[in-house]
Amino acid sequence: MNTAAPTPTPTTRALTWCLHLLIVGLLALAGARALADSRPHAGAIVAVAAACALVYAAGQLLPRRGPSRRAAAWWLAAVGAVWLALVALTPDGVWVAFPLYFLQLHLLPRRAGLTAVAATAVAAIGGFAAHQGSFSLAMAIGPALGAAVAIAVVWGYEALYRESEHRRRLIEELTATRADLAAAQHTAGVLAERERLAREIHDTLAQGFSSIQLLLRAAERSLPDRPDAATRHVEAARQAAVDNLAEARRFVAALTPPGLEGITLAGALERLCATTGTRHPITARFRLTGDPVPLSTAHEVALLRVAQSALANTVRHAHATVAGVTLGCLGDHVTLEITDDGTGFDPDALPAPDPENGGFGLAAMRARVHALDGTLSVVSAPGHGTTVTARLPLTSPAPTKLGTEPVTKTETEPEARP
Repeated sequence: MNTAAPTPTPTTRALTWCLHLLIVGLLALAGARALADSRPHAGAIVAVAAACALVYAAGQLLPRRGPSRRAAAWWLAAVGAVWLALVALTPDGVWVAFPLYFLQLHLLPRRAGLTAVAATAVAAIGGFAAHQGSFSLAMAIGPALGAAVAIAVVWGYEALYRESEHRRRLIEELTATRADLAAAQHTAGVLAERERLAREIHDTLAQGFSSIQLLLRAAERSLPDRPDAATRHVEAARQAAVDNLAEARRFVAALTPPGLEGITLAGALERLCATTGTRHPITARFRLTGDPVPLSTAHEVALLRVAQSALANTVRHAHATVAGVTLGCLGDHVTLEITDDGTGFDPDALPAPDPENGGFGLAAMRARVHALDGTLSVVSAPGHGTTVTARLPLTSPAPTKLGTEPVTKTETEPEARP
C-alpha cells in the first residue's frame, strides 16, 4: 500500500518486493521456529503469523493511487495489532518490527511516523524483555538501532527522491525550453531567409523589370518619328530581360546571392555604370580610390547591390544627367559613394513603402549594410542632388581583393527610390 504513489521505477519496485519478502520471510521464520522447537502455543503462533501475513497482503490489494493517509493509518493499525499478538506469543515476532518501521515512515506523516516507530520499538523491547523475564540495556540496542537505521534510510531516500524529482522537472523544463528555442530559431531563420530573398528580388528582378519598363516607354515615345532609337531601346530592354532571366535561373539553382562571375568588384561597378549610361539618358562614371584591400564576398555583393539600387533610383526618380560611383578604402573601412545632380528629395519626408508604388530601395540598402555592421547615409535636398554613402568595416581577409581579383555578380538594374 502506497499513498504517496510516486511513479514506479525499477528501483522502487525492487525495494517494494524486498520489503514484501522480508516481512513474509520473518513471519514464516517465526512460525517455523515455533513448530521446530515444539513451543507452547505453536499452533497459535502459526495462526497469528498467517493472519499477520494476510492482513499485510490485504493492504497490497488496495488501489495504489486512491487510498488516503487515514486508510493507510487504519491498515497499519491492523497490521500492528496482529503483530503485537504475535510478539505476545513468541520473541521471534520482535524481528518483524524492522520492516514495520519502513512501512510507518513511508505511509504516515513525518511526526506520526516517528511516533509510530518509537511505539513499535518500545513494544518490541518490552515484548522481548517479557519473554526473557528480565530487562537489560542489550535488549534495547537491537530494536533501537533498527529504528535509527530505518529512519536514516527512509529520510535519505526521500531526500534523494525529492532531488531526483527536482532534476527531472529541470530536465523537462530544459527540454521544453530547447524545443521552444529550436522553434524560435527555425522561425527566425525562415524570416531571415524570406527577408534576404526579398532583398535579392528587389535588387535584381524588380529593378530589372523597372529598367525594362523605362526602356519600352522610351521606345514608345520614339515611334513613329525615330524608329532607329526605338529599336535601340527595344534591344536594350531585351538584353535587360535576358539578364533578369539569368538572375531568376540562379535563384532556382541555389538560393544564395548570385556570384560576381569572372570580374572584380571594381569591374562590376564600372560595367554597371556603362550599362546604365547605355540604356538610359544619363552619364554614369566610376572611380576607384585607395589601395586594394581584401574583402569578403558578402561585402562585395552588398556593395554591388547598393550601387545597383541607388543608380536605379537615380534613373527613375532623380531626372539626373550625371551620376558618379566611387569605391575606396579609408583606413579600416571600405566606402561606396553614389552621387547624382538630380532633383533631390527630403530624406525625412519619404512615404512609407507599399507594394503598389514601391519605396523599398533605401530600406533594402540599409538592411544589407547593417547586416555587415556598416552604416548607410543619405544626403539630399530638393534641387541639390543626392549622395548615398555605404560604409563597411573591413573584416578578416577573404580570398578576393577590391579591384584586383575576380569576384562574382552580374549587374541587373534595380527598381525605385523610396
